[in-house]
Amino acid sequence: MIFSALKLIHVLAVILWVGGMAFAHFFLRPSVQTLEAPVRLRLLHAVMKRFFSAVLVASLVVLVTGLWMIGRVAKETVQAGLAFNMPLDWTIMATLGIVMIAIFGHIRFALFKRFTRTLEASDWPAASAAMASIRTWVFVNLCIGIAIIVVTLLMG
Repeated sequence: MIFSALKLIHVLAVILWVGGMAFAHFFLRPSVQTLEAPVRLRLLHAVMKRFFSAVLVASLVVLVTGLWMIGRVAKETVQAGLAFNMPLDWTIMATLGIVMIAIFGHIRFALFKRFTRTLEASDWPAASAAMASIRTWVFVNLCIGIAIIVVTLLMG
């Protein structure tokens, strides 16, 4: 029962994170392109501030629940007198998940800070450039997230 609950929480956090990136990249960003730079960039900042707070929690939830589930299976396997060999899809999922968390950390704590500073200075060209950098790395993370889902579903 606890494993199922952890898996549910894990998957819901992944849905929030990956789904949010897809929404932002494919629906929000194209929709706000008609707005003037100051309005567009302030709106995107407000949205990202909320989203990044949620992703910070979601990424920690994904990490903790993932490690807990791996540890639980490893412990039960060893207690049964067997050797634990982590499945390849779990190894790929865990490795790429950690890469995603590292990329998110860069986005949130470096790029978003830069974006905030340029926005506060009303430096619209620099804010646009900072936003473009965030968009690029969010897209990279979105692709990795989709790859994890594909690997997990096809190999699992």
